[in-house]
Amino acid sequence: MIRYALKCQAGHAFESWFKSAEAFDGLRTAGHVACPECGSCTVDKALMAPQVASGLARAADEVSKAAAAEAERAAAIAALKTHVEANSDYVGMNFVAEARAMHLGDAPERSIYGEARPEEAMALLEEGVPVAPLPFLPTRKSN
Repeated sequence: MIRYALKCQAGHAFESWFKSAEAFDGLRTAGHVACPECGSCTVDKALMAPQVASGLARAADEVSKAAAAEAERAAAIAALKTHVEANSDYVGMNFVAEARAMHLGDAPERSIYGEARPEEAMALLEEGVPVAPLPFLPTRKSN
């Protein structure tokens, strides 16, 4: 779509939208573009300043969108942390032993979270123990 500033032979200025420059030319030639004030079909394009967003405005808009997206991610992570901490047992550095014991049937199954070194977590995954990293640091609880 393209918007043109137009002017009739009587000097009335108005604007209109067209599918393309060719569509405007075809409609004008056929007499289908008329002045809304006087009805004249003798219409020409008028000088018009294009609406171009400045680089600064675009950059500010992108920063604003990125900040909003980051705030949304942070809120989602905070909600996840609240849910995990309210519905799971924190086992701290005993996470690997607890997860393995539950997987082997040596401990009752329950939701747990804790801490493990990356190589320990990979070993659990290789053993078929379903574990996943959390996108937050746990609130450390002391006994």
